[in-house]
Parts: sequence; C-alpha cells; structure tokens
Amino acid sequence: MKKTNNWLNFVVIHVIFMGVWGALIEIPEKHGFPPTLGYVIWALVMIPAAIIGLINNKWKLDSDRRSVLLGSLVGFLGAIGQLVLFITLKEAPAYLVFPLLSLTPVITILLAVVFLKEKTGRLGWMGIGMAVIALLLLSYQSSGDKGIEGYSWMLLAAIPLLAWGTQGFVMRFANETMKAESIFFYMTLTSVLLIPVAWFMTDFSQPVNWGFNGPYLAAMIQILNAFGALCLVYAFRFGKAIIIAPMTTALSPVITVVISLAIYAVIPHILIVAGMLLAITSAVLMGVAETKTEKPSL
Repeated sequence: MKKTNNWLNFVVIHVIFMGVWGALIEIPEKHGFPPTLGYVIWALVMIPAAIIGLINNKWKLDSDRRSVLLGSLVGFLGAIGQLVLFITLKEAPAYLVFPLLSLTPVITILLAVVFLKEKTGRLGWMGIGMAVIALLLLSYQSSGDKGIEGYSWMLLAAIPLLAWGTQGFVMRFANETMKAESIFFYMTLTSVLLIPVAWFMTDFSQPVNWGFNGPYLAAMIQILNAFGALCLVYAFRFGKAIIIAPMTTALSPVITVVISLAIYAVIPHILIVAGMLLAITSAVLMGVAETKTEKPSL
C-alpha cells in the first residue's frame, strides 16, 4: 500500500463498511447463530486485517512495556464492547442501538475533563447536552414499537458505550508514542485472547446454525468491521483529524439506521426519530470538540 494523501478514499470505505456492518450484524443471530459465537468470528477476521497492517509497516511492532500495556487496554475495552454489542442486538434493533453508541465521545470528553482537567469548550458541552436529551428521546416506547421489550437494551448498550468511550480516552495516550498498526495489532491480539470467554458463554444446549447464514454469513459481515477499522487507521494517518473524526462518527450510524429501518420495515415514533437525529448531531459536535482538544502526555 503506497502512501497517499487521498485520505478521503479511506474515510468513504470506512463509513460504508461500518455503516453496512452495523445494520447487518444482527442477521446471523436472527438465524440461530449465537451472538457469543459471532464475537469469535469477529475476533478471527481481525487477524488478516492486522497482518496487512503489519506488512504495510514492514513488520515493525512497538513492543516496549508502555506500548503493550496501552495497546492491550485499548484492545480489551474494544473487545468487551463488541461482545456485549452482540448481546444487546438481541434486545433491540440496530436503528436504536447505533445512534446511542454514536455518543461514545461523551464518555471520552468527560473522562478528559475529570481526570486531565481539560476544557472541552462550548461545542463539547453543547454535544453533551444534546446527548442527554437524545437518550431520553431514544428511551421512548410506544405500543407499536417492533423488536423492543422493556429497557434492558439501554442498560446493555451502556456497556459498549462506556467501554468504547474509555477506549477513546486511552487511545489518546497510545497514539502519542505508538504506530497505528501496532495499536491495531494489540486490539486484534486481545480480541483473540478473549475468544475462550465467548466460547464458554455460549449455550450449546440450544441448537446452533452452522449453515451458510450462520458462521459464514457472520464472517462476511464481520470482515467489513475489520477492514473498515483498518481504513480508519490510514485515514487518520493521511488526513486531518478535525475533519475525519466528525465525519466517521456521524455518517456510519446514518447508513446503519437507514438500512436497519429498511430491513425492519418500520417508521419509528417521531420522538425516536428526533432522538436519532439529535444523537448524530451531538456526535458531530463532540467529534469536532475532541479534535480541537490538545493531546495529553502520560
């Protein structure tokens, strides 16, 4: 892969891949493939993307203690969020879950304000205020809502929300001293190491779909996530974060929501639609605020 300043290509691929992935991720589970095994597939398909990243970096890997610690922590937080996401999508459709997850910058900003005494500025606080309102609107349920039972989905979604928000906080430090390919490698390694946890969480007393629309379809969907994430690594390398962060944070959930709504053939209540739009707007504001914040040192 030759170095190029055409960062927009990487952003477009990332947005499309992640948007489609978010909308389709729940399909194998709907066909009888357990979400815990979906995690196993996701972790495995991360491997070829990590290898490509290392090849492009001439097999150079940051292996000092600090890099291993930060890279593994970033990976662990990402993997935990991913594992719980599969379970969350059993409780609620993607068109509700992903607008909520787009609010991860709330956690990143709040952690920076509390622990690093950073100032996020007017945009950041506006985004946080909108996020609170969006949460209230997204929690609205009418008797006609499909695929939603109770509010347990919001409690489950809070786990990847917190995990990925904290991951963003830790990644601020990792990017100071580590190559992006090394971070991606440790993310992959940690995800693979957690495969036994997901395997033992699987209820094999229930029938498992081992057909095409089970593990094979899951692999086809999860490969979008793996290479979408790798494209984001290169987008940040060749482009400006102040442009890339808001674009990727906001546009992927839009694609996910549109496709998911088409799959479910539903038109959500006007309050839920307002919550979706407010969540995405909030993500844009916080993405811009994040990129304007001075990077800390550890």
